[in-house]
Amino acid sequence: MQCQQEENLKNCPCSHPGCPRKGKCCDCVSHHREKNEIPACFFPAEQEEDYIGARGVDNFIKSYQEYKNKSTGSLEE
Repeated sequence: MQCQQEENLKNCPCSHPGCPRKGKCCDCVSHHREKNEIPACFFPAEQEEDYIGARGVDNFIKSYQEYKNKSTGSLEE
C-alpha cells in the first residue's frame, strides 16, 4: 500500500510547525505510539492546538471529556 500523502494532507489537523510526518499517517501513528502519545487527528478539532506537546493518553482523555461535556452541556469531569 502506497502512502497517499497529498490526499492525507487535506484532512491532517496537525498544527505542529514543521512536522516531517504531516500527511504521512503511518509514520505519524508509529512516532506517537513509540512515545505513548495520541496523534492530533484523534483530538477534537477545536482542542488540537491547545494540546501541542501534550499528546499523552491522559491529556487525550481529558480533552475528549471536555469536548463531550461541552457538546452535551454536561458539567461532569
